[in-house]
Amino acid sequence: MNRRAFLKFALYSGAVALVGSYPVFIERNIVRVNRYRIALTDLPPSFRGFTLAHLTDLHLGPLVSPSFIAGVVWKTNQLGADAIVCTGDYVHGKNTIEEIEKVWPLLSQLKATHGVYTVLGNHDHWADTDRSLYWLERTAQNIRHQCKPIYRGKERILLGGAGDYWEDDLRIDETFSGSGEKECRILLSHNPDSVDTPFDTPLSLVISGHTHGGQVVVPFGGPPILPVINKQYSSGLITTPRTQVFISKGIGWAIYPVRFNCYPEIALLELA
Repeated sequence: MNRRAFLKFALYSGAVALVGSYPVFIERNIVRVNRYRIALTDLPPSFRGFTLAHLTDLHLGPLVSPSFIAGVVWKTNQLGADAIVCTGDYVHGKNTIEEIEKVWPLLSQLKATHGVYTVLGNHDHWADTDRSLYWLERTAQNIRHQCKPIYRGKERILLGGAGDYWEDDLRIDETFSGSGEKECRILLSHNPDSVDTPFDTPLSLVISGHTHGGQVVVPFGGPPILPVINKQYSSGLITTPRTQVFISKGIGWAIYPVRFNCYPEIALLELA
């Protein structure tokens, strides 16, 4: 092989290697802060501009290290959001508490003026339900099957938490059973398919994860794989006949360790 042919081969090989490695080693590790403005018709006036930092699907485990998650936690705290909401799948593995013991001390460092509110996802149950529930209580972030008010003066909004769609009971009506007729209710639910289950309580907004945005989004074609029943539930703000649902692209990976045209995100939701 002469010098010119060798350089051409090396250039071609380098380009192929770059394209092949980009979804695994580059985009998957670039965490963006994406800002969304969400209008709620029943939002009390004093809560206009109230911000929620949303974390979901961290998937600490293979290729997602504790130091990487520590950086995500630090970045989230730096946003100065009024409250932080977390919607599950903090670990990746099944039938092990090792990852649980690594991720929750990091999650316990999340801080916001109006609190941190957390539910579990299917992977948290698959790893170990009892240990995940233990840390949920220990960190004082637990909102699973609970409804908690956030006040500004005399006005308030209500945050509620559902159990996981696959591995727990949702209990949406039970969660908001003590709320008033005209309350602004925001539900945290790991899987957006929860929106399509039977419940009667009016919801102003549902905040979810689980889909990872598909991880791979084909330009003009969308994500070829979504782990939900309702394939409209990919990412971003979606209006359904019953409510609005916001779905974050999340941080980690599930089926395959790649991301293409679907950067990991910390979502900052501004209520309006």
